[in-house]
Amino acid sequence: METILIKAAQLVLSLSILVIVHEFGHFILSKLFKVRVEKFYLFFNPWFSLCKFKPDNSETEYGIGWLPLGGYVKISGMIDESMDKEALAQPPQPWEFRTKPAWQRLLIMVGGVIMNFILAFVIYSALVMNWGDNYIPIDKTPLYFSEVAHRAGLEDGDILLAADGKRLTRYDDLDLFRVISAENVTLLRGGQEKNIRLPENFEKQFLSAKMPLAHFQNAQIDRLIAGGNAEKAGLKAGDEILSVNGVNTVAFPALVNALSENKGSEVLMELLRGEEKIEVTVSVDEAGKIGIYPSSKNTYVSDKYNFFQSFPAGISLGVRKISFYVLQLRLFFTRTGIESLGGFGTIGNLFPAQWSWPDFWNMAAFLSIILGVMNLLPIPALDGGHVMFLLYEVASGRKPNDKFVEYAQIAGMAFLLLLLVYANGNDIIRFFVK
Repeated sequence: METILIKAAQLVLSLSILVIVHEFGHFILSKLFKVRVEKFYLFFNPWFSLCKFKPDNSETEYGIGWLPLGGYVKISGMIDESMDKEALAQPPQPWEFRTKPAWQRLLIMVGGVIMNFILAFVIYSALVMNWGDNYIPIDKTPLYFSEVAHRAGLEDGDILLAADGKRLTRYDDLDLFRVISAENVTLLRGGQEKNIRLPENFEKQFLSAKMPLAHFQNAQIDRLIAGGNAEKAGLKAGDEILSVNGVNTVAFPALVNALSENKGSEVLMELLRGEEKIEVTVSVDEAGKIGIYPSSKNTYVSDKYNFFQSFPAGISLGVRKISFYVLQLRLFFTRTGIESLGGFGTIGNLFPAQWSWPDFWNMAAFLSIILGVMNLLPIPALDGGHVMFLLYEVASGRKPNDKFVEYAQIAGMAFLLLLLVYANGNDIIRFFVK
């Protein structure tokens, strides 16, 4: 229960920060172009608000709603979530959104996304300045691959150098995704550079298997816990665990999964000890442990930056995260992408079980990027939908019909609501069937 509360607190805090920053982007640009902002709310407030106040001589009411699904600013003279038709039926006023030039309205609409990206860059800059930029150099690290990768021609111990000619530098989501979606991979095997042509359906196979492409840590024992089951079974430091009950466990995460699936039972392990392969029977305890510590031959590189160096480094790291999310966003429209869609439970589980400020801010920065990119999708009710209509206006020289925009807004809100219900429904199903 404590773990759930810690994750929930991190989720609520991070989303609150991101929503306020996003809406502030719309707010500040509206003010810059002298557009009246009637409301600025964290969370939605249908029927009532948890709290609200309006400063003296202010045009804006500030408040917190009771429905924690985001937030909003109500901009005068704009068809938005409030669906305020009565105001739009009145003669246009100079302080309204609809009377401003298209370029100003466009900037107001992308203000939230811009602020989300700026926030992510600032957070990443602060992280690398305080804790360094820590990563595994993929072009110098032997990897241990999944069965899908093995069938595609990759071998344990290969060092990945490039994907479709683009050099790989980090063991991270972006470079691994580039490999998965590539046609050709350049690698180092046994000291020699080789080119491997991946199967045409490699990406589909990988997604269907729902397993990592590779891991940098192999299942080699560094040391044993005195009196533990591994020591009792005769395992030794330096042993490499190749399989558990016939399941390949060369990569350490695969070993963890195999042991977890055999809690409280005995397993048959195949080990590599020097040049010799041997088999031993080991008891797995109720926690899925056997009493070993993994070897950590591969160490993280930690690049350190001063205050001025941290900003370009943070922006570079943020751009990598944006690139990854944009690349994998196309999977949303596949069957696998739809099935893997998750709601607040899935997002909450991305946070660590123990409160850690570096981990919290790292996750908050990535969520800020997700919020920014998602809001750019050309879906009515999102910022991207308004941008789509404004770009049409700029290109054609005329505004879309107000009725059409109104109906599109309703359709977009209905779509997003259904998506929200579906995503959180997936979380509920996964919770009860796991």
